[in-house]
Amino acid sequence: MQFDKELDARGLNCPLPILRAKKSLTDMQSGQILRIVATDPGSVKDFAAFAKQTGNELMSQSEANKEYTFFMKKK
Repeated sequence: MQFDKELDARGLNCPLPILRAKKSLTDMQSGQILRIVATDPGSVKDFAAFAKQTGNELMSQSEANKEYTFFMKKK
């Protein structure tokens, strides 16, 4: 999937991946896509809740080798 910006949140625990994603999204234009890579298993639920609360679209999420990848579109 194409993306405009990438955030490496590997090794960070809750709530840091969400806080970094929030900061990254503020610098982006509406409709741009942020790719986030995290290792915290809790980030799966966190990013789903974050998308609901902020109106940003969680386009996809996947897990491979204990790494979680999220694609989030800025509202």
